[in-house]
Amino acid sequence: MKQIRFLYPVWLVLFSFVGNGCLSVSNSPMPKFYTLPSIDNAGEVKKFEISHKVIIGIGPIEIPEYQNRPQMVTKNQDGLLKFAQFERWGESLDAGLARLISENLILMLPEAEFQILPCNFAIPLDYQVIINIVQLESQLDKEVFLTAQWTIINTKTKEMLLTKRSQIHQAVNPHTYSGLVSALSRAGTLLSGEIAENLSKLTK
Repeated sequence: MKQIRFLYPVWLVLFSFVGNGCLSVSNSPMPKFYTLPSIDNAGEVKKFEISHKVIIGIGPIEIPEYQNRPQMVTKNQDGLLKFAQFERWGESLDAGLARLISENLILMLPEAEFQILPCNFAIPLDYQVIINIVQLESQLDKEVFLTAQWTIINTKTKEMLLTKRSQIHQAVNPHTYSGLVSALSRAGTLLSGEIAENLSKLTK
């Protein structure tokens, strides 16, 4: 009986918290998860010629460490970073960019075959594209700015065929996280086009 009398006030306090909404989670925002969409209409994609059945590895892709997190990261006018607690990537951003670029290249270079690297099995690659996103800044009220240093390697001769630096600006419209995702997707598509064009020139 003593134990029951002791617990009674505790349950009374808990019920009072619930009644006041202090323990309620129904009003908490639900996280939103985003992925980078690739090109929607394959018929509108510019296609490039390339040797038939050439195998190209995409990756590894590196991103700035401050972007290497589930939360979407933006920068304000004062240059301070903001980590959106309830706006998150559905996959790691480096993996999302690798997938986006690979899917775009499949459409742009239909005669080639692609593999996202690194992978757990050996593949007889002909070429490899290594991409380092050295700068990725997003401002909801302005734009996405991406700077990529990328290299094409002949994996059979171990020769570095090309190294290039690309800088891409894409306006965020609407000024929301969905608009940011679309802008980053467009930036990735423009980068894919540059890579596809140069792969076509180097492998003919």
